[in-house]
Amino acid sequence: MTRRYEVVYIFDSALEEPAVNERLARFNALLGEGTEIATNHWGKRTLAYPIKRRDVGYYVVAKFEAATELLPEFERAIKLDGSVLRFLVVLAEEYTVTARVPLEGAVAPAEEDDE
Repeated sequence: MTRRYEVVYIFDSALEEPAVNERLARFNALLGEGTEIATNHWGKRTLAYPIKRRDVGYYVVAKFEAATELLPEFERAIKLDGSVLRFLVVLAEEYTVTARVPLEGAVAPAEEDDE
């Protein structure tokens, strides 16, 4: 079963963009051939607190669809890479509002008259 995921990477700021792209390609290869991955490079940003004695990190956000069985090996590979300061993989739950249900006891807004 495939699900939509979103992963946020914080790489060591000493890495340049080509080195980051190389590591991303290696991680993405673990998700299988033909997996469409949308990446968004946020660039170097100051961290809220030091992580592994670093004050600046290189942020990348990626969205993809993958089988749930592939995630443990994917996360293991990320953990073993010393240039990744932190990462977080979450389910990308997208929803749409199909109907509005009024709350019990809620007062409806008064209709305005155009007089």
